[in-house]
This record gives sequence, C-alpha cells and structure tokens, in this order.
Amino acid sequence: MSSKISAEEMEELREAFQKVDMNGNGFICDAELNNLFKEVNLALPGFKIREIIKKLDRNKDNQISFDEFTAIFLDLKNDHVAQSFRKAINKKEGILAIGGTSELSSEGTQHSFSEEECYAFANWINSALEKDPDCKHVLPIDPNTGALFTAVGDGIVLCKMINLSVPDTIDERTINKKKLTPFTTQENLNLALNSASAIGCHVVNIGAQDLKEGKPHLVLGLLWQIIKIGLFADIELSRNEALAALLREGESLEELMKLSPEELLLRWANFHLTNAGMAPINNLSSDIKDSRAYFHLLHQIAPDGSKEDVPRVNIDMSGLNERDDLQRAERMLQQSDRLGCRQFVTSADVVSGNPKLNLAFVANLFNKYPALTKPENQEWTLESETREERTFRNWMNSLGVNPYVNHIYGDLLDALVILQLYERIKVSVDWEHRVNRPPYPKLGANMKKLENCNYAVELGKSSAGFSLVGIGGQDLNDGNATLTLALVWQLMRRYTLNVLEDLGDGEVAGDELIVNWVNKTLAEAGKTSSINSFKDKEISTSLPVLDLIDAIQPESVNFDLVKRESLSDEDKLDNAKYAVSMARKIGARVYALPEDLVEVNPKMVMTVFACLMGRGMKRT
Repeated sequence: MSSKISAEEMEELREAFQKVDMNGNGFICDAELNNLFKEVNLALPGFKIREIIKKLDRNKDNQISFDEFTAIFLDLKNDHVAQSFRKAINKKEGILAIGGTSELSSEGTQHSFSEEECYAFANWINSALEKDPDCKHVLPIDPNTGALFTAVGDGIVLCKMINLSVPDTIDERTINKKKLTPFTTQENLNLALNSASAIGCHVVNIGAQDLKEGKPHLVLGLLWQIIKIGLFADIELSRNEALAALLREGESLEELMKLSPEELLLRWANFHLTNAGMAPINNLSSDIKDSRAYFHLLHQIAPDGSKEDVPRVNIDMSGLNERDDLQRAERMLQQSDRLGCRQFVTSADVVSGNPKLNLAFVANLFNKYPALTKPENQEWTLESETREERTFRNWMNSLGVNPYVNHIYGDLLDALVILQLYERIKVSVDWEHRVNRPPYPKLGANMKKLENCNYAVELGKSSAGFSLVGIGGQDLNDGNATLTLALVWQLMRRYTLNVLEDLGDGEVAGDELIVNWVNKTLAEAGKTSSINSFKDKEISTSLPVLDLIDAIQPESVNFDLVKRESLSDEDKLDNAKYAVSMARKIGARVYALPEDLVEVNPKMVMTVFACLMGRGMKRT
C-alpha cells in the first residue's frame, strides 16, 4: 500500500495521525476522524465523514487504525473532493477549486465553490419542490454528487424556486415544461435570470449559457440569493409586527425598523437566549460552534402545546453534556429535526461556524417558530413598502450595490449607494477626494454622511443634468421619502435610456423616441394596437405590450391565453402577469410589476417599453 503513496505524503499522514491519537495506542475513535482530516488540511462536511466511517471501520470495532486511514486516503486521492492533501492546503476549508468556469478561465482563472452549500441547497430544493410534478424529471437531487448543477440546466427548478421566494413573480404559463429543446431551455433560463433580477438578485455576470453548463460557483451564487430573499421575506417589522417584542429599553420603533434581516435574526436569537438565562452571542459563526446557544434557542422556541393543533415538543437537552463538539452538534441537530428544522447545516457546518449556512439555519428556525408576541398596549401604524419602493430597491440590488439595500431610505442616508448608481449611468465619481466611507468617526459621523449627500445632489445637477429643484443633501440624509424617490427614479430612468443609446446610433433616447419605435414595430408586424403615450389607457389591457413582444419574437405569445373582450380588473391583471413574464422570457430585463401595467403607472410603463425596445434592437 505504501508504495502507492510518496514518502513525503506518508510522513504527513503519520504525523497527523499521531497528533490526533492522544494516548498513542495506534487507534483513533470514529468521533475523532473529523479532527484527523482537519489536521491534513482536508476538512469534510458531516455527510462525507459518515460515508467514510462506513467504509473505513472495516472490522466494526469503532476504532480506526493507521492502515485503515491510509486506505481511505488512497480512495480520496482521485475523488473530486480532494485531488490530494497537498492541494487542499491551498484551499479554504470546505471549498473546492475548479477551472473553466468563466470567460476568464482561458486565462487560467480558477473559481471555487462550497461543497457544503451544494449539499445544503440540494436538500432544501428537494424538500421545497418534492411535490411539484413539473420537477419530477430532476428530483430528488442527490446532494452527494454534482447533480444540483445539471438539475438547474433547463431553468424549471430555478423558476420554481423564484416563485417560492417571491410568489407570483413568474407566470407559470410562461415556463416551458415539456419536450424541451435548446431554444425553449434558453427561454426558461432567460425567464429565470430576468425574474431573479426583478426580485433583487445580482445577475449581471451570469448568463443562460453559464447555467445550462452548470458552472458551480455561478449556480450556487444565484441559488443562495434566491433562497436568502425567500428566507428573509418575513423578517421585516411591517410584515411581522411581533418583531416589536425585540425592542430594547429606550429604543424607538424607527430604530428597530432600520435593522437588517441579519441584525434582526441575531437580536431574535439573543432575545430567547436572554430568556433562557444565557449570555448573548455576537455572531452566527464562531459563537455558535459549540452548539450550546443552539440548544437553548431550540428549547425556548419549541411549541409548549398551548396553541390548538400545535403539539408540544420537548427538547432533549442532554446533548449539552457531550464532550466532543461534533457529537454535540449532531445531538442538537437531532433536536432541530423534531421541529422539522434540520435544514442547511450539518454538524460539521456548525462546528466550523459556516456563517452563510448557519444564517440560513437560524432564518428557517425563525420562520417556523418565531415564538414572539406583539407587546400589548402599544399603538402604532406601520407602513408597508410600496410597490414603487420595492421596484427601485430591487433594481439597485440587482446592480450589485454595496451595502445591500434592505430599507430604501435608511440604507441611502450616507449616499454611498446613490454614488455607486451614478457610476452605473456613466457619471464619474471622485471617490478619493469627495466621498467619505465607513467606518465613520463617532463624533461627526452624520456630518460625513451629509457631505456625501450634498455631493450626490451636486453630481445630479452638474454632471447628470437631473431636475433636482428643491432637493438638497439634507433631504437624502433625513430619509425624505418623496425627494429621495425623485432622485432614484431619475437614476433608474437614465440607466434604462442609456441602454437604448448604446444600442442605437447615439441618438438621445426619450419618451417620444420610444413611443414612435413601439408604434412602428407594431405596424410593421401587422398588429392593430398602438399607444399614444405612456399614459394611454389601452395599456391597462396589456394588449399593446403582448403584441409588441410577439412582434419582436414572432409566435412567442400564446394568444389563446390572452383575454380581449369586456375585461374585468382580474382579466387585466391576468394579462399583465402574462405580459411581464413573457417580456422577461424573450430577454427583456423588466423590473416593473403587473399592477403597474393595469394601473398605467407612466414611469414603470416607460421602463417596460424601453426594455422591450432594447430587446428589439438586439434582433439580428
């Protein structure tokens, strides 16, 4: 056996084995195996450890000899998990490096992906879509292989996951589900990508071909964004007033509302830990590695049987006495399974403090068992995010602004996001001399933010040529809703029109140019519909939009699904849902919502026709 392993490798293995074999008896117990793999720079997820134990402990004595361990090393040498221990030294824990996964790969670039994420996301999808008949051809996805990357290749699973995260984003009638061809698969992937963008996913560097080829780092990146949006959907005070129970003494409701979902989740966990008499945690990574906080959190949120139809669940806390972190984590996850919440993390993910997967684990716990009660004798009015605000916020996030915008006003107070948007519309920003960046000083922090806001207004007037009469930096810094939206709308409008100018001959794009192009395209295709402006009441039927889509890509619209006569409001909304999804399906990155068409919101209507014009101008 040793002849198949280099002397240097053998020495590395022997040193690692001796380090873990504390009593020097020549054996390690199965529970120590994870530590042994870590010693040779090959940290493995829990499922892999369990598989290896079955193979490794050949005489079933619960002890692993050096020869047994060496044998499994040989098996792993050609495995996709690790080409060799030496290569693993240069990787992050739990990360696999692969080549050929981007346009840069021809220049030697390597991209990495997390096997833990692959395992977690595959299981989440299996659970979420297990009863969906349209996904039977790829489900269940084997989480132990790369099946996840091929499962998303036809776009159906992605479309379904988007609708699970943000219901009704995609009209199911527009998904190609049977007898798929390369062309109809491409349409599904276009639909998924443009719809993901519309809900706030950053997909600028992801193309349909990348997903069709199952490029791991891109697939996992997109899936995480989609899953996270769904997990965080109800971690918002206006949608879940019981979160007000997390108010601290002297804290205002406005301050609580400014917290991000991540901050609220940590606040929620600490709320229950405090009630359990435990010290608070500072993060969902290093502070949860020993599983003790998780044990107490589960105990606090488990149903006590006081609610009808919700049986009591008793959490077994004896696992706290386990001396080994990995075994303690496994015992904790067994208890989470009793709550139906054993998702996203393995025991190894807990012990390693994987921040992304632990965040998802806690978010899922919150969504199923928040265990919060809205404070009594509290009167307040919480205004939900408007459709327009949500559309603008999703547009900003889809462009990859940093930080991520959770609250459109609170997260723009220092204008850093707005300044990034200026760059997206080709307005130069003097980041070195004019922009203050965090961390801001304790004294004068607001002054630094106000300086940024003043600069943002200055750029809008001088470089972008925006109409900002009556708008000052103080308005942005104060979170003035009306005036902030006025600036953001002009940024979005310019961004949309810039695309048209880039595709055309440099002609300045405006409303009249777009309306003329729409009517000319409709007429040339023999369509009878037309529009006078973006306020045309005929747009409420969505017929001009659907006719234009069919003119751009002939025979793409199934007009048997379109209602034409004596339309009720419900009929109009049905048409609008179909129209918006069809626009995205043929490749138009539409951010507007179906309601914008029905209500003929001229701002959003303009973006729909402008995006379709951009798609039409790309025709060969």
